[in-house]
Amino acid sequence: MPEAKLHLSGVSKRFPVGRGASFEALRDISFEVAANEICVILGPSGCGKSTVLRMIAGLEEPSEGSLVLDGHPIEGPDRERGMVFQAYTSFDWLNVRGNVEYGMRINGVPAGERRERARHFIDLVHLSDFADAYPSQLSGGMKQRVAIARTLANDPSLLLMDEPFGALDAETRWHMQELLIEIARAQDTTIVMVTHDIEEAIFLADKIIFMSRNPGQVHDVIVPAFKNGKRITDKETVIAIDGYAALEQQIMRMMRAEGASGNKANE
Repeated sequence: MPEAKLHLSGVSKRFPVGRGASFEALRDISFEVAANEICVILGPSGCGKSTVLRMIAGLEEPSEGSLVLDGHPIEGPDRERGMVFQAYTSFDWLNVRGNVEYGMRINGVPAGERRERARHFIDLVHLSDFADAYPSQLSGGMKQRVAIARTLANDPSLLLMDEPFGALDAETRWHMQELLIEIARAQDTTIVMVTHDIEEAIFLADKIIFMSRNPGQVHDVIVPAFKNGKRITDKETVIAIDGYAALEQQIMRMMRAEGASGNKANE
């Protein structure tokens, strides 16, 4: 069993709601992510998936518990953790190359190294023919590829993704999912990703953290056994493997049960 790269232990989060009261969003979240693993956080709306990701990013502080990356506590944002959001974040006035170089320029990377690293990551996300194009000339999927290339170019130890493909059409989405697996394989990248899409989670994940809600807790940690530890980039191949349908049904039942419990809590 490889040593954990990321470790969350007993993490809880409460938000003040006025007059000394608070809302308990998360309770006692504990899980580990190994180096080079794709870990997907999955669960119903309102279970705190994005709050967990924001704490890993250092954008939120836990009320209790600890978050440790590579043996060091997470205490605020750091360039070791790169984040890709659902919304497109390219600068309209910069072309693809300029966008990918932007973070490196801010961090003082020399011009020659910036250009070479930008070329590498633009090629990695299959945008070499569009290096001089501006965001207004790109599709939604291409804009997300720019965001991924820009984040990876800053050499983060951990890539965080908050529903990065949620705004894309179905065909573009599965192409981007396949690309992400290619990138993880090529770069030995450790990824923690949030989604509410069951099919996406099963296709991408080496490990799924399934969260319940009210408050958000780790309900189950699922390793898709039918993959036999392999990453497969063809989505239709994954769907056809014996064991895929059973896992999808299992998670759908868990998701439905969470929806039923949420409805009862609101009655």
